Amino acid sequence: MPTIMPISELRNYTKVVKNVRYGNRVYLTKNGYDQITLINSKELDELEKELALYRFKLEMEKGERSIIEEGTISSEDLKKELGI
Repeated sequence: MPTIMPISELRNYTKVVKNVRYGNRVYLTKNGYDQITLINSKELDELEKELALYRFKLEMEKGERSIIEEGTISSEDLKKELGI
């Protein structure tokens, strides 16, 4: 379950940081609205890896669709297009 604290708790930085753990983000609010989110570094790294993998898969699907819809060109035509 996430921890929600007012941003004024940052005066006691140690208390806030102790609540940040893998799987437990700390949401700091200002006037009752989300302002800042603190997240464990390892969890953030894993989320970024998952996002990169998702983006890679999306680009691969676009490429596969392009091959199906538009076809491919021969290696000779590719060399001519690239000026090789």
